[in-house]
Amino acid sequence: MIKRRDFLINSGLALGALAIAPSIAFNAKKKNIGLQLYSLRASFPKDVKGVLEQVAKAGFTEVETYGYSVKNGFFDTPVKEFKTILSANGLKNPSGHYDLGSLLKDGNTEVLKNTIEAANLLGNKYITIPWLDDSIRKTADDYKKIAENMNLAAVVCKESGLKLAYHNHAFEFTTFGQTNGYEILLNETDKKLVDFELDLYWVERSGNNPLHLFKEHPGRFSMWHVKDMDKNNQDWNTEIGKGAIDFKAIFAEAKLSGMKHFFVEQETNYIPNPIESVKTSCTYINKNLV
Repeated sequence: MIKRRDFLINSGLALGALAIAPSIAFNAKKKNIGLQLYSLRASFPKDVKGVLEQVAKAGFTEVETYGYSVKNGFFDTPVKEFKTILSANGLKNPSGHYDLGSLLKDGNTEVLKNTIEAANLLGNKYITIPWLDDSIRKTADDYKKIAENMNLAAVVCKESGLKLAYHNHAFEFTTFGQTNGYEILLNETDKKLVDFELDLYWVERSGNNPLHLFKEHPGRFSMWHVKDMDKNNQDWNTEIGKGAIDFKAIFAEAKLSGMKHFFVEQETNYIPNPIESVKTSCTYINKNLV
């Protein structure tokens, strides 16, 4: 039997040790795992607060936004209120997807004004272009013009403490002679001003290899979309670790890539529902990849 005196002595020693070297259990830094909120697009616009609470409970520490509008903020949630909800749930928002289609078409950087204001209120590091309209990307010269306008936008972003980034799909890998649209964007944009958010699923879906891109353009891919490909149907996504993409090999080259943030994304084939699917992905990444 442990005597009361010995118990008190041992307890005091333990508390002293905690004071000198705090327990890892109390102070362990949570791993940064992000989620692109578009994964939850069926429920998010209807219940912004509730969904963000679910995201935090699922284990995510960061989110990437979509759907911002000057008039309605994020689905009728003003930007300041949205930021308050994020903070209350311990979520950071390093990147947002913002529609800059008109800027990429005509180079008018005035459209950035409201976007930059929102991005800074949210604590964004990156203003990320999520899409190129088909009408402005038909030729190699079109892509060169887009790159030129990205450079203009990136200068404005830098002046406001932000960085411009571009998120790909598969269409950028359409070839033009000996090159393709994505290579044009990589080569024609200023390396110091424009970063890339590599959607790993779409790279693989287009028949390309992310590891080759890392080697050819080291440091350019500061963000990733971590999205898996169903083994039986390439058009479908699946939970990370259940599909055809070798994420362990990709994460092993994170430093070469320049990756600073990554966001889970799943758009189809949820089991049993979107929030449970992304939670499964978060758990797998936490145990196996980071």
